[in-house]
Amino acid sequence: MAGLSAFLALVVGATLWLTLRDDQYVAPTPSEPSGRIQPAPAATLLQGLTTAVRRGDGGAAADLAAADDPAAQGALRAFAENAEDIRLRDVTLRYLDALGGIDPQGVWRAAATLQYRFSEDRTVATSEIEVAFAAAGDGVTIAGLGGDHGATPVWLAEEVQVSRTRDTLVVAERGAPTYSRMAVRAVRDVRQLVEDWEETLIVEVVEGGAALDAALGADDGTFANIAGVTTPVPGADGSGAAVHVFLNRESLDAADSVGRQVVFSHEAAHVALDAGFTGLPVWMAEGLADYIALRDVILPLSVTAADITQQVRREGVPESLPADEEFDQGSEYFGAAYEAAWLACRLLAERVGEDRLVRFHIEADRVSDFERDFERAFGLTVGELTSLWQRELRGLAQ
Repeated sequence: MAGLSAFLALVVGATLWLTLRDDQYVAPTPSEPSGRIQPAPAATLLQGLTTAVRRGDGGAAADLAAADDPAAQGALRAFAENAEDIRLRDVTLRYLDALGGIDPQGVWRAAATLQYRFSEDRTVATSEIEVAFAAAGDGVTIAGLGGDHGATPVWLAEEVQVSRTRDTLVVAERGAPTYSRMAVRAVRDVRQLVEDWEETLIVEVVEGGAALDAALGADDGTFANIAGVTTPVPGADGSGAAVHVFLNRESLDAADSVGRQVVFSHEAAHVALDAGFTGLPVWMAEGLADYIALRDVILPLSVTAADITQQVRREGVPESLPADEEFDQGSEYFGAAYEAAWLACRLLAERVGEDRLVRFHIEADRVSDFERDFERAFGLTVGELTSLWQRELRGLAQ
């Protein structure tokens, strides 16, 4: 009770002090938004941006931002000039709906559709992006491009470098010429085994895992530790959808030059083999991509199979080839699974020949019963391959 009495006395005293003050406290009134959401003018602005981007007119695009907003001007200018350098086609932006209220500065964010295709692609992609708008007197300006909603391509609002060869296209915020050389080498590596692949390899390099999540419209952390991913561009659907390689510069820089080239060649193999639409087990798709990427790399097994060797020494030989979930970046067997899959495909190539292995992968869309079709194609069962693979793992671990 003594403690409670003292507390009440303190409260009463404080209240009396506030009451006797000459300058009484007045709670601040919340700021009113300086403007209102205006969908119609915003939609008109996006039509103007569409025209500017299609013309590659950076000045006209920048004029759609406020005169005192250099950041927004720079983003809009970059979008238009990037589109010209990349040779984006069929670009169209359309206003969809506000993503929330308007803030005290008069800014609101909205979802918009972005339709486009690279000139090398056959099909158009349509994805959602985020656009910021700002009240400007009785009108509206564009205050920014990209955000948490939808996808934010690397070329949407930041100036990028573009390197193009006969067989490759690389888009990156920096380092594009170096990445272009790796892309050219990757095409050469892949075409040694996939001779009829003639499509352009398109590579988009982002600055880190968060930027890779944004470029693909994925949840935060999805690609945190991924060096590269081959996937249809956001908003592209169907078997003819445009497939690009998306690379994480942060992870690439952590590898040496050989490792970086292996990543490029691995992802190029996925493009050539149409891996984004295959129904094969992950071990075969990833193992063959690594087989192609490592085919001409001279490294000892102590390097190329280090993780799986350590796993075998620690836990014994796995009972089966890697399950699909082991290739998830959150799996404790992530690195070992790739090495194990590569060893399995290497054994298969030695047993039946590279051509048969590649052809089986290319024709994977016709596979209805994997184990049955596997045996028909290679003359051995998955179980027999597994036994050969387990024998090799035991030898590596000794």
